[in-house]
Amino acid sequence: MGQIAEKTNMAVKRQPQTINDWIKAYQDQIAKALPKVITPERFTRMVTTAVTQTPKLAQCTPQSFVGAMLTAAQLGLEPNTPLGQAYLIPYGNQCQFQIGYKGLIDLAHRSGELKNIEAHIVYENDDFDFEYGLEADLKHKPAMSERGNPVWVYAIYRLKSGGYGFEVMSWDECLAHGKKYSKTFKNGPWRTNPEEMAKKTMLKKVLKYAPMKSDFVTEDERAYTVEDDGGEIKVLPEDVIETEASEVDVAVDTETGEILQK
Repeated sequence: MGQIAEKTNMAVKRQPQTINDWIKAYQDQIAKALPKVITPERFTRMVTTAVTQTPKLAQCTPQSFVGAMLTAAQLGLEPNTPLGQAYLIPYGNQCQFQIGYKGLIDLAHRSGELKNIEAHIVYENDDFDFEYGLEADLKHKPAMSERGNPVWVYAIYRLKSGGYGFEVMSWDECLAHGKKYSKTFKNGPWRTNPEEMAKKTMLKKVLKYAPMKSDFVTEDERAYTVEDDGGEIKVLPEDVIETEASEVDVAVDTETGEILQK
């Protein structure tokens, strides 16, 4: 009986007790998951800092936190930093991974096919026209002053090969989209910074049709399940690009990357 109790106590001691313990326990998996664009040491420091700046992350289940952390690692995106690439977000006791629109742009550029990608707000006094079809075209000349209220939002990409694509939504359609899919529409960044959220929405939409989508699919498939010696850690069932159905928008300090608590 004494030996059994001793083994049980040893097992408990080996089990990580805090979120920071889990980060340390998964250092090897982090190193294996990370692409060359970021070092394991830097990534570990960023995740640890994220927990310090956003204490509610420490209250998340280890499984959800590890899954979200490793998703960020696999994509090579910096979580909860001023770069705005990706976020580890506490939602109840679950940690959810959300990619920022700057993270989408970074992944697109890594494909090597993209020349540029951008999103813009069209205001009522701007000169703007577009059409879809076999001869799709878009023209936008901003007004020099007194641009008025937002009326359209669009995103456009251009490939090195000369190909291009764009997506356009009216301002009202974009707000309706945010209201439908954002869990924090009434008190989150859709209220404090609607222009940036609208541009992020359009960037997500246009990237669905970009020829380099297969690169995203490859990354996305890797992000669903992570194997380790103790079994599987399931990443939350979000599509890294098409996160609309489970999108969790947050207020972020742009200087520190801190998730602002409500």
